[in-house]
Amino acid sequence: LTVGSRLPPERALSEQFGVSRNTVREALRSLEHAGLIRLQKGASGGAFISERSGEAIVTGLMDLYHVGAIQPVQLTEARIWIESVVVREACRKATVEQLAELRRNVDEAEDAQQKKDFARRAERHLEFHRMLARMTGNPIIEVFMDSLMTVLGHYIKSIGDYDNLYVIPSRRRFLKHMEDGDVSAAIAEMESSLLRL
Repeated sequence: LTVGSRLPPERALSEQFGVSRNTVREALRSLEHAGLIRLQKGASGGAFISERSGEAIVTGLMDLYHVGAIQPVQLTEARIWIESVVVREACRKATVEQLAELRRNVDEAEDAQQKKDFARRAERHLEFHRMLARMTGNPIIEVFMDSLMTVLGHYIKSIGDYDNLYVIPSRRRFLKHMEDGDVSAAIAEMESSLLRL
């Protein structure tokens, strides 16, 4: 099945798998929740293969987070491993426009910090990492980073506002390393910032 394909009607699925229509409905709801299909009502409705299958990864990680199976130290460790690859590729592929977008993001985060807007500051910081992932040009890395940032966002909300005055200066040093093409220094700056956080 390809993206956009329509699944057979509930009755046909029920007969094909030898289960009740209620069972089929529950299975379809689970698939929708995982982001694998979208359910559409009406005469032209039905169950369609979703274009956003990355939601399944987000949902899976969020489920692990909610049951306590992901600890902060594990989240940080995974981020360090993954972000080293992301930073290397982002440095290699960065355009002038993308670097300007990253600088704008840092400026917006600093503005939010000065205005004591915790929610906006956190959102800008998370988006910084998503932007780096998009710079790699790899949709798998993008989905994976989005998943990690979604879990991290929930964790940040659970602990509330906290002082992290070192992040903005770290981001500015990081951008300088990117602009200079110093991949090793950019990776080291990111790792240092993540470990401190």
